Amino acid sequence: MKTLVVVSALSLISFGSFAQSVSATSSTLDGAEAKIAAQAEQQGDQYKITSVNSNNRVYMTAQLYK
Repeated sequence: MKTLVVVSALSLISFGSFAQSVSATSSTLDGAEAKIAAQAEQQGDQYKITSVNSNNRVYMTAQLYK
């Protein structure tokens, strides 16, 4: 029983430490990154851009992490 409680507690801790995925759109790369940066700052996190797609508009995704 103790093992089950410990495993459950550890899984909750590791689940909370996962990075959060966010996205933003803009007409420029700088504009999309500024939106990502604002989201990260609002949550007190740092960010790492994971993808960018640009056709007529820029679509950017990033991971927020502590």
